[in-house]
Amino acid sequence: MAALPPAVFLTAEWRHLVMLNYEVDPRVLAARVPFGTELDAWQGRTLVSIIAFRFLNTRVRGWAIPWHRDFEEINLRFYVRRRAPEGWRRGVVFIKEIVPRWAIAAVARWVYHENYVALPTRSRIRDDERKPAMEFGWRVDGRWNGVRFRGAGPAALVTAGSLEEFITEHYWGYAAQPDGGCVEYQVEHPSWRVWQAAEATLDCDAGQLYGAEFRAPLAARPASAFLADGSPVIVRAGRRL
Repeated sequence: MAALPPAVFLTAEWRHLVMLNYEVDPRVLAARVPFGTELDAWQGRTLVSIIAFRFLNTRVRGWAIPWHRDFEEINLRFYVRRRAPEGWRRGVVFIKEIVPRWAIAAVARWVYHENYVALPTRSRIRDDERKPAMEFGWRVDGRWNGVRFRGAGPAALVTAGSLEEFITEHYWGYAAQPDGGCVEYQVEHPSWRVWQAAEATLDCDAGQLYGAEFRAPLAARPASAFLADGSPVIVRAGRRL
């Protein structure tokens, strides 16, 4: 009999996901690769992504926490894979995740040992089917940083083998633990529609926020940029590898 999947830890909607993707030297990420995984590349290119989006209708173990249901998140992540009995599990590793409330950051650090920080955030959404426009901001030491995106319609489902599929369809998360171990957790959502970018910019002090090794890669032109419409998601409880 097949084993039951882990219990649901979190449900939410992820909406208006702006995704800016940058090529990096794999040596920049080598020390951050969690136990049991290896770097995953798209057509030989190692990528990191700035993802800015809206977390909506959030529930933790079925409970909606007042004033903590709807908020922005901005994260920097990279891509790994792990060999499992059924084949490769493709996943993401978060370098840093920004949310506006300390309680959200504290729970994520406690449960998964993810590198969450609480900073003031803001967003402005123009939810236009043919010309969507998004701005996300976060304040560090009194200075507003931001991501700006303007899309060119119409939206389309991601195609097999595309960079958009690679970025959006990693359905596992991996978090390195303080003792050198790793926690694996599953994320469930349908395929998303995406808009390509007419304009996409990142304005932040990447060295201050993420480390000096990310200053040059994130100052370059993105290898790609697009907007995903998003959907309801399920995040399952993690387990140690």
